Amino acid sequence: MAWKGRGVETASKSVVSRKWTLLLCIGCFCAGMLFSDRMWMVPEVKGISRTTSVEDEKLKLISEGCVPTNKDVKHESKDILGEVSRTHNAIQTLDKTISNLEMELAAARAAQVSILNGSPISEDLNISGSSRKRKYLMVVGVNTAFSSRKRRDSVRATWMPQGDKRKKLEEEKGIVMRFVIGHSATSGGILDRAIEAEDKKHGDLLRLDHVEGYLELSAKTKIYFATAVALWDADFYVKVDDDVHVNIATLGATLARHRSKPRVYIGCMKSGPVLAQKGVRYHEPEYWKFGEEGNKYFRHATGQLYAISKDLATYISINQHVLHKYANEDVSLGSWFIGLDAEHIDDRRLCCGTPPDCEWKAQAGNVCVASFDWSCSGICKSAERIKEVHRRCGEGENALWSAEF
Repeated sequence: MAWKGRGVETASKSVVSRKWTLLLCIGCFCAGMLFSDRMWMVPEVKGISRTTSVEDEKLKLISEGCVPTNKDVKHESKDILGEVSRTHNAIQTLDKTISNLEMELAAARAAQVSILNGSPISEDLNISGSSRKRKYLMVVGVNTAFSSRKRRDSVRATWMPQGDKRKKLEEEKGIVMRFVIGHSATSGGILDRAIEAEDKKHGDLLRLDHVEGYLELSAKTKIYFATAVALWDADFYVKVDDDVHVNIATLGATLARHRSKPRVYIGCMKSGPVLAQKGVRYHEPEYWKFGEEGNKYFRHATGQLYAISKDLATYISINQHVLHKYANEDVSLGSWFIGLDAEHIDDRRLCCGTPPDCEWKAQAGNVCVASFDWSCSGICKSAERIKEVHRRCGEGENALWSAEF
């Protein structure tokens, strides 16, 4: 019995021992699982918390406008814009300096040519350095010939001021006006002496180093602009024929509106036919350069009156030796600007008809700049008729002296 009791007790202890072992194992397993979960989750939670903190800091910086990278970009952008602006201003200054040097070079060339050739040049070439610094609105060159004394006198009696009034016009309004003429084939002959006597009396002629001739008008135009730009620093240079009536105040006001533009070519633009037939007026020997027969010229200003800005006149002066001359002077001038960035301005007030056309326009408040007859390429019988045109279509003397340009 005693053995049986000890066996039962031993078996009971063994069962209890196995139960505690199982519970202990389960407890250890649970403890291990719990410990493992905490070891894996803590770093992950800390990482998320750290990332969120960084994002919050960034958002805070952005909301306060203190992002260092963006600030540097803006500062760098401002520096670049400043450099671009300074460079642009430097280029403009350099361009203006070059333009002034080219003007001085053109003046020196004109003086050198006149000295070497000994041609009869106007007293205007003796202009002093201090006078050259004066800035003018426009130089008006009235193209004339030896045979046109009556035309010149009719212009003097109508729209071109004389004597002290002409000098006052230069000083107060910045408008220079001269008749433009060269010399005869026999320099110093009777024709030249007559012109010299006329110039001594009126003092309104600009003598060019040029041999006069109808077929030499293109060359005369080049020399006129080269000489004028060397003598006077003006915003515009005008060429007008001596059989055209001009309202000077209206011309000045018209040109003044385009002062801010660098390269301006103003006139009544046209595109006439290229005449290949020999013997006809305005025949073009180089007609083949303009394509097949029957073609038209490129757009250019009619020759009775046109104006060009200082830059274009300087361009002609510098390049006069390589600019090609066509038979017609107005075509030649237009061809010199074809390849340039020049603005062509078509203003029909520069080519009004004689009365009643210009009279009607004046009464309507649209005063014409220039008046002439298309059929005569000027005022027909201008020496006799220009006074009547002036009376009926003129702007009045007060308009010129009261004008502000």
